[in-house]
Amino acid sequence: MMPLTLAVVGEENIIKKIGGKQEVKAHLENLGFVVGGAVTVINTIGGNVIVNVKESRIAISKEMAQKIMI
Repeated sequence: MMPLTLAVVGEENIIKKIGGKQEVKAHLENLGFVVGGAVTVINTIGGNVIVNVKESRIAISKEMAQKIMI
């Protein structure tokens, strides 16, 4: 298991765990980051991560990406 920030660009990964406070977990879940869901890193810009999740492109901060374990 590793944080999303270490994922290879273009490779599809399965979310295994989401860490952080309950509010953070709920926010990520609302964006489509759910355990068992697929996530693909599209690009990283200045530490921020652009991902494809549930056919949507979402930009999240490095801090948020480190809470998502793949």
